Amino acid sequence: MSEKIDQIVEELKTLTLLEASELVTKIEETFGVDASASAGPAMVMAAAAPAEDVEEKTEFNLMLDEVPADKKIAVLKVVRSLTGLGLKEAKELVESAPKQVQEALGKDAAEDGKKQIEDAGGKASLT
Repeated sequence: MSEKIDQIVEELKTLTLLEASELVTKIEETFGVDASASAGPAMVMAAAAPAEDVEEKTEFNLMLDEVPADKKIAVLKVVRSLTGLGLKEAKELVESAPKQVQEALGKDAAEDGKKQIEDAGGKASLT
């Protein structure tokens, strides 16, 4: 494809579903065509795809959702290693679950932290 077409496609990827719908309407009005008759389900899929791309997150917050009483010490150790908090602060964080442990992490780091908490017996999630 030409560079111009590639550039247009990249810009289309950034559209929300509402913006894609407005674009289809504008193209129909401008060129006197009916996209629903010619494209059918393919057009719906094309309009939905950009919204999914936009929603892909690059930063995650690690949440400590639940800590069973018998796993509290193990989870406390993991929380301390992840956050660098002192014993008192980490204990308060663990006891106040559900609570955010870390914020704005990359996907790999967030998943690693979640796995560490779960391996210690706690329940964690990414938001």
